[in-house]
Amino acid sequence: MDYVIEMLNIRKEFPGIVANDNVTLQLKKGEIHALLGENGAGKSTLMNVLFGLYQPEQGEIRVKGKPVNITNPNIANDLGIGMVHQHFMLIDKFTVTENIILGEEPKKGVAINIKAAEETVKEISEKYGLAVDPRSKISDISIGMQQRVEILKTLYRGADIIIFDEPTAVLTPQEIRELIQIMKTLIKEGKSIILITHKLKEIMEVCDRVTVIRKGEGIGTLNVKDTNTHELANLMVGREVVFTTEKGPANPKDPVLEIKDLAVNSSRGVQAIKHLNLNVRSGEIVGIAGVDGNGQSELIEAITGLRKTENGSIRLNGKEIQNLKPRKVTESGIGHIPEDRHKHGLVLDYSIGENIVLQTYYKKPISKHGVLNYKSIYKKAKEIISIFDVRTPSEYTKARSLSGGNQQKAIIGREIDRNPDLLIAAQPTRGLDVGAIEFIHKRLIEQRDRGKAVLLVSFELDEILNVSDRIAVIYEGQIIDIVDASQTTEQELGLLMAGSKKKVGEQINV
Repeated sequence: MDYVIEMLNIRKEFPGIVANDNVTLQLKKGEIHALLGENGAGKSTLMNVLFGLYQPEQGEIRVKGKPVNITNPNIANDLGIGMVHQHFMLIDKFTVTENIILGEEPKKGVAINIKAAEETVKEISEKYGLAVDPRSKISDISIGMQQRVEILKTLYRGADIIIFDEPTAVLTPQEIRELIQIMKTLIKEGKSIILITHKLKEIMEVCDRVTVIRKGEGIGTLNVKDTNTHELANLMVGREVVFTTEKGPANPKDPVLEIKDLAVNSSRGVQAIKHLNLNVRSGEIVGIAGVDGNGQSELIEAITGLRKTENGSIRLNGKEIQNLKPRKVTESGIGHIPEDRHKHGLVLDYSIGENIVLQTYYKKPISKHGVLNYKSIYKKAKEIISIFDVRTPSEYTKARSLSGGNQQKAIIGREIDRNPDLLIAAQPTRGLDVGAIEFIHKRLIEQRDRGKAVLLVSFELDEILNVSDRIAVIYEGQIIDIVDASQTTEQELGLLMAGSKKKVGEQINV
């Protein structure tokens, strides 16, 4: 069998942890090969070894049958290996072309020949169906387009083996469909792909084979056509995984959150929310379904005090909270799991213990007269780490060292521990594996069953249908319909999300 990549018996250690323990992965030419595992299983570490970012303690790497020593990413590039990282490595102020050619600039004398570079970028993007404007600034294009720039960077450098690290974690459903089409085009053009993922549907749709790793160890490689999502989930987690969250009927009582005639502007000064009405009662989960960019972020920011409102009212337990400072909002009884855990949920260079007290650091016993009590901080952190199954070497470990799933569990633990009346969960399982998703859904339902109000915002329709009691559909900044989760379908929600059902002047019962 001819393999273009062979990673044989790879072992990679970090202080106090074995990230990869005797793992083997073999990539055939012209295949899409999934690398499947839970958050923190060692998938990205293994690929960072292949790309030269880490050096293994043991094992051998062969490229097209020849043993190689990949000590840095430049050597990987020279061997035809490119990597599209989960967190994009782009410079916002540069154009698409400037990012793509960085370090490989075509010269005209001593100057950079930007015109020739733009032409090359245009040719490559057309060949592979990666429609991107070469002159656009990175800061002005969508996340999906930024990912295309990352793919173009690898193609510009001549990569014929491309590693995709959790490529759909931050994409909308439409962008995911487009990416899958791009991958299929790349394979037709003779490329080979390793896809790091924990999304089982995507593996079944696009991959030829799948290698499963669990807690750093290789579990095995299967042909995708000979397996199914249940078998893969069980192999990945090491136990039977339940895909539908069990929950009894809701028992809603009084309104906790009441939003009336709300208007909010976007960062560009355009109205993002207009005449929005919504209630969330104690003892229920209300899901907000909608295509990305229809006002979801602005709505959450307005409720949590991160964005000024232009009109209307937001009441929590009968008291107006719009335009209060964020600390006042959280103290009034709101917990917030933000949609971007890195930007708004954690200070990545703080320890996990320090992150767990970010909302309470100014209160006793965490601090006294403005002086932090580290004994109390790490005692509290230890409790939450245990209750919420945050897998970390210790409470002193930096937050950035944890996998996405464990970072998310720490945030959820921090917010639930404060016992809020309203828990806002924005994209709470984005980029997480089935085991972590199952855990988080159970915690949300537990909050509901304790008589709390939960507002769930998600682009995952499965999640909205599975977890919510009522579903509010947002379209162009308005709630255009509210449906019972048990009485609707993905198809009906899809039509509503496209704005198909709204009638002029129609009143929605909130």
